[in-house]
Amino acid sequence: MAQSRIIRFSGVRGMIASKMHASLSEGAQLTYCAEVDASSLVKVRRDLNESADTKIGFEDVIIHALGSVFKDHPLLNGVIKDGAAYLSDNVNISVAVDIETGLVAPTVFDIQSKTITQISEARKELLERARKGKLTVPEMTGGSFTISNLGLTRVQFFTPIINAPQIAMLGFGRIEMKPVANAKEDVVIRPMMGVSLTADHRVVDGAPAGRFLTDFCTAIENLA
Repeated sequence: MAQSRIIRFSGVRGMIASKMHASLSEGAQLTYCAEVDASSLVKVRRDLNESADTKIGFEDVIIHALGSVFKDHPLLNGVIKDGAAYLSDNVNISVAVDIETGLVAPTVFDIQSKTITQISEARKELLERARKGKLTVPEMTGGSFTISNLGLTRVQFFTPIINAPQIAMLGFGRIEMKPVANAKEDVVIRPMMGVSLTADHRVVDGAPAGRFLTDFCTAIENLA
């Protein structure tokens, strides 16, 4: 009989497993999904890459857009501790990335005051140090909101597990060309992207979560 492969929940894998289990067991998580027209997102990224010295990722544009969305939705930007929600004045976005040693989510701080290029440079520098195991404790734990990008796979929607002790997390999937009806009810082909917001229902009820996701989609569709 062939020997089965065993993956033990120890080391980094054990820490990830423990944190994910705790996040689900201690919170009241609910996921909301929407589709967004990514035409402006694709165009803005393409235009920036034609003029910038550094390559801009979709994450960089999305992170920048979140800075304006949180102005009207501060309830989702913060952490839960000691039986209370602590909302953050600054928007500190953790970016979930899969590296050789496991899943990490280093934080780009104060994105509300950064340009897209500055966000891109900070994110890439964090990723490089994450691969070398040189992230600081604040960079690993100081986020107020997390994003996760599965756009390089065929996944469109998923249920992000909140990066505890944060209040919410946003995931986005593959951009696909799809037929949609425009305002004139003409069918056109547009690059559509699935987005999934998980929020802790102890802090965020369904209506405010829905409004946040709606405003995020509107912000992405109106990028210029």
